[in-house]
Amino acid sequence: MLIKNLLFLAIILFFVGPAGSQASAKEKAPAFDCPILLYHRFGPVVADSMTVTTAVFISHLDYLQSHGYRVIPLRTLIDAFLKKGPPPPPHSVVIAVDDGHKSVYTEMLPLVQKYRIPVTLFIYPSAISNASYAMTWDELRSLRKTELFDIQSHSYWHPNFKIEHRRLTQEAYQRFVDLQFTQSKAKLEKECGATVDIMAWPFGIYDDFLISRLSQAGYVAALTIEAHRVTPSDQVMKLPRFLLTNANQGKAFEWIFADGTH
Repeated sequence: MLIKNLLFLAIILFFVGPAGSQASAKEKAPAFDCPILLYHRFGPVVADSMTVTTAVFISHLDYLQSHGYRVIPLRTLIDAFLKKGPPPPPHSVVIAVDDGHKSVYTEMLPLVQKYRIPVTLFIYPSAISNASYAMTWDELRSLRKTELFDIQSHSYWHPNFKIEHRRLTQEAYQRFVDLQFTQSKAKLEKECGATVDIMAWPFGIYDDFLISRLSQAGYVAALTIEAHRVTPSDQVMKLPRFLLTNANQGKAFEWIFADGTH
């Protein structure tokens, strides 16, 4: 009798097992697969390592448009993680820009308006209306009025948290971190009327302590510079982004989308 039962069980596992495994694999498959493209500054020529020429940026937008990609607001992607909205549709892409360079206003704005694409700007307020390379508060407010730009935080003055952690006591470091998060949020919300609850980690530096303090400061998501597409297996406080330079032309841009799963 025991032998018959074991034989019967083996037959069931033979026929049901693979199907069950396939169902399980299907349930675990990513519900979305969305790259976040990160830019810093634009211009007619390459002024530094973070410049993407305006012509190359246009080629990126033309590629996305001609290949059926849809640029969605970053908030749509984050809402999916927070269970506040559905997963982004297939062929979705997010565009982000760090630092608040004046070329966002002079070079990028006309193209954003032409292509009607949403963009998220990550700003460190200490530079705005102060640094010669940065936009002014009036320019930032003008961008926000187009309803195509969302304004979020890049800390208050873009520190290297690893360096600060080494030079400060733990108590002083915590105060420093909290200031970077809370003062940036408060200044951006006051000047731009935005809801600021997303951070782009300065230099891509983060750890469990920083994530904890960021959460306590009222942020719900944060972005790194780790180069892979966002899927549900990522964590909302360390979402990856593709850091683009002027070298990302042609195949060096298309590889982001090239494996056929997007």
